[in-house]
Amino acid sequence: MSEPSGPTIRVPRWIQLVGLPVGLLIVWMLAGILGHVIFLFLVAAVIAFLLNPLVRDLQKLRLPRGLAVALVFLLFATAVAVVALALGSVVVNHTRSATTRIDDYVTVANAAGKTGAARDIDRLQHWLDTHRLQRIQIQKQATHWANNVGAGEISKYTQDVLSFAQGAAFSIVVTLFDLILIVVISVYMLLDMERLERLTDRRFPPGDGLPLTLRIEKALAGYVRGQLILSTVIGLSAGIGMWILGRTGLVPGADRYALLFGVWTAVMEVIPYIGPWLSAVPPAIYALVVDPVSALWVLALFVFIYQVEGHIVVPNVMAQALRLHPLVVIFGLLAGGELYGIAGVLLALPTMAAARAIWEFFAERLRLDPWDEDGAPPGVDVDLEGPRGSPADVPLPR
Repeated sequence: MSEPSGPTIRVPRWIQLVGLPVGLLIVWMLAGILGHVIFLFLVAAVIAFLLNPLVRDLQKLRLPRGLAVALVFLLFATAVAVVALALGSVVVNHTRSATTRIDDYVTVANAAGKTGAARDIDRLQHWLDTHRLQRIQIQKQATHWANNVGAGEISKYTQDVLSFAQGAAFSIVVTLFDLILIVVISVYMLLDMERLERLTDRRFPPGDGLPLTLRIEKALAGYVRGQLILSTVIGLSAGIGMWILGRTGLVPGADRYALLFGVWTAVMEVIPYIGPWLSAVPPAIYALVVDPVSALWVLALFVFIYQVEGHIVVPNVMAQALRLHPLVVIFGLLAGGELYGIAGVLLALPTMAAARAIWEFFAERLRLDPWDEDGAPPGVDVDLEGPRGSPADVPLPR
C-alpha cells in the first residue's frame, strides 16, 4: 500500500482493544433505537450523492448551485412520477385481465358441463394412469376444490389484493411527511456538498486518488448502473420468454401478460439471491392454473434465465459494482431487513457500496499502533548466569 500524501489517523492500542468493539455495539444499539431517523438520512444521502454529478454538470453552465439543485430535483421527481404511473397502470390492467381469465378457467363450464380446470384435471389424471402412476389420485381432490370455488371468488381475492395495494398507496400518502423530510435533507446535503468536499480534501488530501465524495458517487453510480442493466436484461428475457411460450401454445395466454411478468421479474431483481426465486412464482402459478403441464416450461425458462444471469450477466455487470463477499452481502440484507423491513433490504446494498468506498478511502490513512514497542514480536528475558556469576543449569534440547 502506498503512503498517503496527507495526514493519517493513528489508532492507539487501547482503542483497538476496547474502543472499537464498544463503538460498534453503540452503533448497533443506536441503529435499533433510531432506525427510522437513520433510514431517512441514509435515503437522503443516497439521493444526494446520486444527483450531485448532475448538479455539478449544470454548474459548469454557470448556473448557481441553488438553481441547479432545484432543476435536478424537479427532473428527478418528474421521472419517478412518470415511471411509477406507467408501471402502476400496466400492472393493474394486466392483473385484472389475468384474474378474469383465471376466474373463467375455474368457474365457466362448456356444453358438456365441465370447466377448463376440470378438463385439465381429467387429462392430468389420465396421463398419470397411463404412465403407471395409478397410485397418485388427484382427480377427486382437485375436482372437489375446483367445484367449491364459487363464481367470482378469484375476482374477490384479487379485489382484496387491489384493496390492499390501495391501502398501501394511502399509507404512502400518510407518510408524505417522511418524503418531504427526505427531500429537504437531501437538498441541504446537495447545497453543502461543495463545503463537505473542501473540508474533507483539506483534512485528508486525496493525493493521486479520488476525493472521498467522488469515491462515494462512483460507488453508488456503479451499483445503480449495474442494477439497472441487470434488471433490464433479466426482465426483458423473462418477458420475451413468456411471450414465446404463449405464442407457441406451450403456456396458453402467456403472451398477453408477458409485459406484466417481465416488469415483475425486473423489479424482483433488485433483491439479490431471493428476488430471482420470487420472480418465478407468479408465472408458475399462472401456468399451473391455465395448464398444469405448461408449468414445466415456465420452470425450464426461468432456470435457463438464471443460469445465464449467474454465469454471464452478474459476473460481467455487477462484479465491479459491489466487490463484496456474498456472505457480507447476505449479512447486510438480513441486517437491513431486521432494522427496517423491505425498505431496509432495498437500501442495504447501496449503503454497503458507499460504506466500501469510505472504508477504502480511510484504510489508506489508518495506522494501527503495534502491540510491542519496536514493532517486533515481544521476547522473554532469560538470565543465563547463576547467583555467583556461573552459567545456570539450562537443559539442552534433546
